[in-house]
Amino acid sequence: MFATSSLLRTVSRQFSTSATTMSIKAKVLVYAQHGQPESVLKCISHELPSSPQGSDVLVQTIASPVNPSDINQIQGVYPSKPDKTTAFGTSEPVAPCGNEGLFKVLAVGNKVTSLKAGDWCIPSNVNFGTWRSHALTDESSLLKISKTITEEQAATISVNPSSAYQMLTMFEDLKPGDWFIQNGGNSQVGRAAIQIGKKLGLQSISIVRNRDNLQELVDELTALGATKVITEEDNASREFGKTIAEWTKGSPIKLALNCVGGENCSNMARKLGKDATLVSYGAMSMKPVMIPTQLFIFKNLTAKGFWITANVTRVPGSKENTLKAVQKMMEDGDLVDVKVTHVPVSADGSEEEVFKAFETALTNSKQGKQLVRFT
Repeated sequence: MFATSSLLRTVSRQFSTSATTMSIKAKVLVYAQHGQPESVLKCISHELPSSPQGSDVLVQTIASPVNPSDINQIQGVYPSKPDKTTAFGTSEPVAPCGNEGLFKVLAVGNKVTSLKAGDWCIPSNVNFGTWRSHALTDESSLLKISKTITEEQAATISVNPSSAYQMLTMFEDLKPGDWFIQNGGNSQVGRAAIQIGKKLGLQSISIVRNRDNLQELVDELTALGATKVITEEDNASREFGKTIAEWTKGSPIKLALNCVGGENCSNMARKLGKDATLVSYGAMSMKPVMIPTQLFIFKNLTAKGFWITANVTRVPGSKENTLKAVQKMMEDGDLVDVKVTHVPVSADGSEEEVFKAFETALTNSKQGKQLVRFT
């Protein structure tokens, strides 16, 4: 409910400017019907007042990443969806795209207390619609972000590193020296979990797909703080379990993070100790989580799901507390910049130019994190 009302408050202000008030021509990516992004997306312009009133805040986008969940949302297969509205000036209701991004405050109304011109901020909730050049919204819809981290870090802080932090701290009371295991070790969440785990003093085993440059990847993840990196074939080998037992010196692995599903998850679950927890946050294999019954009976395994979007409302204050902890790690150099490909575009660019930037980012989204950078 909060995300929906926040969006409606945002768009309802977009046509409150009078004829004598200077305005900004903002561009936003929207869709009227769900489907493949290349078929349903369009970029439209709408007018925003340059001088906000009351509790309103006028922001310009600095950077907007393209996340898999954004694409799933457009396709209509993601549980959380923005409401469609005609407040952008369209004849039919449309929904804005994007859930994560970094903004610069251009101006604030006279009742705004937490933000001022020049500050950085991010959406306080999902469904804000970050694939846009500018926005006018209520102060409550934004959270201030310190400029002590990089733009890339600030623009991507809300999803992947925050998910990793919450999964490592909310399900098991892990202490320095404890072990966790994860598949998808080369994913953005996996890389964040490796680094956060190291900062927390945890030992980790990361499972990755075999590849020609495997040793290069192992060295890279080890440099980030991974204790051990193994292949899916190692994970599937029952004999390899003896090697893992030697690494852990008999200490139980208390937590598993799963984003793959299928046999990969089943094999990883077998590595867990008694009373451990398996947390699933994705299903890249598109196969169900299959856990041997004996693990529940004889190891008292607990299996749970994780969705950071739901945690925002389920656990009050969790987003703010998580952002504070993750940002401190970034400031201290414990979390390195996310590897991104910049797709530049002018904030004053045409509808065609802004659309092209996001089209390029979407086309290349499977080749690594894409970040549309407004200049």
